[in-house]
Amino acid sequence: HDHSAHEQAPIAMEAQKEAAKSLPDFTFYQLRSGIKVSKSDVAKDKNTVFVLFDPGCNHCQQEASALEKNIDRLKDVNIYYVSMNDPALILGFFDSFAPKLSKLSNVEILVDKNQEFIQKIHVPNQFPANYVYGPDGQLKSHWEGDKNINEAIAEFHK
Repeated sequence: HDHSAHEQAPIAMEAQKEAAKSLPDFTFYQLRSGIKVSKSDVAKDKNTVFVLFDPGCNHCQQEASALEKNIDRLKDVNIYYVSMNDPALILGFFDSFAPKLSKLSNVEILVDKNQEFIQKIHVPNQFPANYVYGPDGQLKSHWEGDKNINEAIAEFHK
């Protein structure tokens, strides 16, 4: 009989190869408080931007600094910064590159302890990976890596 069906090693977790068209349920944790944040916490009245980032990534640092310089243009979107890294590294990233940005009421810094982002939303090839979901939870735009900050902010508001 044919062995091809069961010769492959089992895949431990299924990765999301295409960006999720609708925002799936997720559980991330606020960096400073440890409070759980899930899909039900996402505001339904404006776009929500998820930025998957790595604190050591140069483009991530540049984007955060550039967003900080454009804080006034970010008032009408929610921004969730999500990282799978150590909380101390995440904290250092914002202290160094975007201290004001991290304190805005519409910006949340989240720790992805269980790697749910890459399992449920998307596995990017480059950081930062930006995902813009509308108030209806549908994906409006996404890109990976470097992008002109004015173009990025325009996408946030699409």
